Amino acid sequence: MPASEPPASRRPDPGPVIEAGRAARRPLAEPRFRVADLPDQRGRTIMVTGANNGLGLQAVTALAGAGARVVLACRDLERAASALESVRAAGRAAGSTAEHVLVRLDLADLASVRAAAAETAAAVDSVDVLINNAGVMAIPKSTTADGFETQFGTNHLGHFALTDAMLPLLLRAPAPRVVTLASIAHYGGTIDLEDPNFERRPYERMAAYRQSKLANLIFSAELARRAAAAGSPLISIGAHPGVAATNLFDAMLPPIPGLASLTRLGMRIVVNSEADGALSQLYGATMPDVDNGDYLGPEQLRGMRGPVTRCGRNESARDPKLARELWELSVEMTGADFAALRP
Repeated sequence: MPASEPPASRRPDPGPVIEAGRAARRPLAEPRFRVADLPDQRGRTIMVTGANNGLGLQAVTALAGAGARVVLACRDLERAASALESVRAAGRAAGSTAEHVLVRLDLADLASVRAAAAETAAAVDSVDVLINNAGVMAIPKSTTADGFETQFGTNHLGHFALTDAMLPLLLRAPAPRVVTLASIAHYGGTIDLEDPNFERRPYERMAAYRQSKLANLIFSAELARRAAAAGSPLISIGAHPGVAATNLFDAMLPPIPGLASLTRLGMRIVVNSEADGALSQLYGATMPDVDNGDYLGPEQLRGMRGPVTRCGRNESARDPKLARELWELSVEMTGADFAALRP
């Protein structure tokens, strides 16, 4: 449940990036933003993780339809092949001649993360936008190939390492952006820097998910701070989809045939559809009025649905000390040091 914003005088100093307060909450240029409002994306290359279904598929299809060349970074290449055909069809329908790219990416395996970045570098000269979209939610306890708790390892550490590996390609673009998906679940999240992998504390599915999504939002803000401090043109934006009727909820349902599809159908009546849930990341990736450090998403029904706007975030997500400590821990765990951002 969203907490109220503290007075500006009591907030932590955000450094070079405005994270909260009236300036950051000013209205967006397109307060009723839809896919039809996407600016022309011809000449831009945009990489989206988890692009074969859900919010990612909605995003890449819309971006291709606006003329972008899309890099689909997906774990399951068989399912991704169908997504690639949808993207190509959307591009052709819009008169685009962009050549789209499919790369294999398993965020739960740091070797795969590095390989995906290398494969992308072999296929394209630069990347204008990286959208860190993929994720897992509320799954039983398991570990990644590198021994991390799977939700923290996939949602946060995998994207942390990928962003570092993609920086050389991003910094070749004139106005690079990184958009990282968080969640309204971050409001209930805490990060245990001493036990991020739930090795000593009891594992609880949603607690692990909330931790990972809070980490996504903290990472987004700290990347924005560090890019600004380095004088880099890179901007970092957080986004959330509200509550969107995607397959992320399937892991929480009993294995009854047809229940997942029926649940998603019912959810669309109350919360966002997949298409609406993708609007915040599309705004962050393409619109000219976004600022470094923005957090975009709906705020109606306590953030569950509604038009894209600039959002508030919880106290932990505004804490620069916690952000530095999480960054240092993530460097230690992944080896990703963001050397390309050093002045």
